[in-house]
Amino acid sequence: MEQNEQPVFGIEKLYVKDLSIEVPNAPEIFLEREQPQIEIQLNTGGRAVGEGVYEVVLTVTVTAKMGEKTVFLVEVGQAGIFRIQNVPEEQLEPLIAVACPNILFPYAREAVSDAVSRAGFQPIVLQPVNFEGMYMQRLQQAEQAGAPADASIQ
Repeated sequence: MEQNEQPVFGIEKLYVKDLSIEVPNAPEIFLEREQPQIEIQLNTGGRAVGEGVYEVVLTVTVTAKMGEKTVFLVEVGQAGIFRIQNVPEEQLEPLIAVACPNILFPYAREAVSDAVSRAGFQPIVLQPVNFEGMYMQRLQQAEQAGAPADASIQ
């Protein structure tokens, strides 16, 4: 091995790992005129799948409700396989928790919008997300709890 090997960060594959949509109160829900309340949840996770190869999954869950009634529920698991080599250990987690989700997000946003419109509703366009801010918040929470900060990476 050479001492001055260059860091490698590359996308091997982008794919939808999970996609589900539910419209439990159809067709009656289509007769409703009020606007549903939209709730969006984001989760990221990464794991090694080989030497210097990681799978990162960004899961976006969008739930629309009118009062207690669920209008629709969409869940997209947008995944990617990334080659990350010759990177110092302390830089690996930020790459997996920030850089990879930033790459995956536009694909997840498109999948959510497409699924919602195919279900018969106005497309939902997700606003940009600050994954670095989410990562820093998770680090602070883990620090306060006294837990290891890299709990999301296996």
